[in-house]
Amino acid sequence: MNLAPTDDSLAWAKLAEFFPSHGTVLDIPKHIIAGKRVLVTGAGGSVGSEICRQVAACEPASLVLLDRDEYALHSLSLSLFDQALLDTPNFVLADIRDADTVREHFLHHRPEVVFHSAALKHQPLLEQYPREAWKTNVLGTANVLAAAQEVDVERFVTISTDKAADPTTYLGHSKHLAERLTAWMGQQQGGKYVSVRFGNVIASRGSAIWTFRHQLLQGVPVTVVHPEASRYFMSISQACSLVLQAAAIGESGEVLVLDMGQPVKIVDLVAHLAKALDVPDYEVVFTGLRPGEKLHEVRIGYHESNDRPRHPMISHVQVPLLDPTLLGAPPW
Repeated sequence: MNLAPTDDSLAWAKLAEFFPSHGTVLDIPKHIIAGKRVLVTGAGGSVGSEICRQVAACEPASLVLLDRDEYALHSLSLSLFDQALLDTPNFVLADIRDADTVREHFLHHRPEVVFHSAALKHQPLLEQYPREAWKTNVLGTANVLAAAQEVDVERFVTISTDKAADPTTYLGHSKHLAERLTAWMGQQQGGKYVSVRFGNVIASRGSAIWTFRHQLLQGVPVTVVHPEASRYFMSISQACSLVLQAAAIGESGEVLVLDMGQPVKIVDLVAHLAKALDVPDYEVVFTGLRPGEKLHEVRIGYHESNDRPRHPMISHVQVPLLDPTLLGAPPW
């Protein structure tokens, strides 16, 4: 499993073996992609770019890559096509907060399958700036859904997070609202509109593992919130194979959740990473849980069911519907 493009790939390979779900990648349902017009929002991010790679291998009729970050689009073009001309219409520089621009691009490209990965995801920042979570994760999702409705998108997948289950942070609340908006649109449309919840994606851009790696290699104390804190982890390839499975087997209104095995204690993760990087001596400093932060994440909320009618590793969860016309002012 290739965790990240670094010069210490052996260390990453050793770290990969530590995770309970190591090596579990679902088959890609190529039939839902082949010959279809596909659009990916947040295409330049860690998850978005891997979705693009897996989709491209399924021979779509076209693949539109939308992101607000020009550098991310440049990097994606290099990794996908070994060039970075960025002069073709399938590279779209746009922000999902801009409803008119999103609508314009959907009307031009008329996608049949949409993977909505664009989001703000850094919990500490969103606790400081909660309205940014509202503007991007909630209103931005509503903009993409409205544009998808106008061009009759057949399959729509919103990328969510396990923090949306019994949410206690602005990130979790905003992504839970995005799930509910997606579920509502699925009831209005003839296509399939679903959401997918991940745990933490190993070695994704800005992830905690990158922070720990930096601190270990620099010889500074490793900062962990609590000695008992645990999280779910999965690889980028696992996460994105689930996204494509969700597009194939999910029914409108559902949230699909992958069985990620047992959660991993953060202190154990740090110890294994230190061993993989050959750092025998290090110090851990416990900083305390931040506002809204959970000691242990859950994949499925207290009032949500854990049904697995189609696949033994995927739970199908129902969430309350949310009509976008009822959003009004931010609730925080």
